Amino acid sequence: MTTRRQLMQGAAVSLLGLSHLPNFAQTRVENLRIIVGFPPGGTTDAFSRRIAEKMRGTYATNVIVDNKPGAGGQIGVTTLKAAPADGAHILYSPASMLTIYPHSYSKLSYAQSDVTPIGIGHSTDHAFVVGPAVPESVKNIRDFVEWAKANPGKASIGNPAAGSMPHLLAGRLAMLGGFQITNVPFAGSGPAIPQVMGGQLAGMSSPLGDWVQHHKSGKIRILATSGPDRAVFTPDVATFREQGFAELTVREWFGFFAPAGISEAVRQNLNSSLRQAMGQQDIRDFVTPLAANLEASTSAEHTRRLAEDSEMARRLVTALGFKADS
Repeated sequence: MTTRRQLMQGAAVSLLGLSHLPNFAQTRVENLRIIVGFPPGGTTDAFSRRIAEKMRGTYATNVIVDNKPGAGGQIGVTTLKAAPADGAHILYSPASMLTIYPHSYSKLSYAQSDVTPIGIGHSTDHAFVVGPAVPESVKNIRDFVEWAKANPGKASIGNPAAGSMPHLLAGRLAMLGGFQITNVPFAGSGPAIPQVMGGQLAGMSSPLGDWVQHHKSGKIRILATSGPDRAVFTPDVATFREQGFAELTVREWFGFFAPAGISEAVRQNLNSSLRQAMGQQDIRDFVTPLAANLEASTSAEHTRRLAEDSEMARRLVTALGFKADS
């Protein structure tokens, strides 16, 4: 059931403003560089560019987005690691680079201690969906588990990348449910969606925003979402937790980071400026079609979520025995 807290979430974010933020002294920097570890055009890049527009002339005189794609987002983190801790260099990144990668790669050119959490920008639930390859009688996760057990070899499940959170969630679901899964990784969700809808794949685990419209049209069925409570975008879909798989509860976030060693005053100045930017209507309008949540968190909340989700990722990686570089 959709909760009152969820329904009020957008309204709460819309109230963010100077009167709701810590009263840190605002010191404008000359040039702010927002590093993005992915090519231009994706969601991470597009969100960063909208934030850059809002911070130009307030936090910094000039703001640029510096794309450093490669190695699944790792180059962006290593670029930030090498930058001065002066408040003029930040990174916007999905959580996975700092929660999953330290556990799934035997060699990594950075550690969590090389960055400082500034604040979460937006977040998303993941969805477990099935298409026409799965009988219409399969309405929820328990139904799917029974179908997969009765049809060995047919549970082919796509994901946006090997080692991504959706991949780990689907793999762990198969372990907990006691059925076999054929994992099919792709380079992003785009190439996989037509294969699910066309019946070449049984289903997919990927961000909720990939599927909301297709679910509403009846072209696919979302069997579960991964958040701690039902997504406001699909209130008719029960969570993994509600269906007896609480271990699969996660809301994956995208966060701003500064290099290690940044002063607390600069850290809070950055957080205050970012939250002001995210309080504006066009930023909210951008995330809604993505079925994403605008969070605008404090630095303390971001630090807590980083630790909690890193521990969850460690458990998943260990349980699956997954190694990204094996």
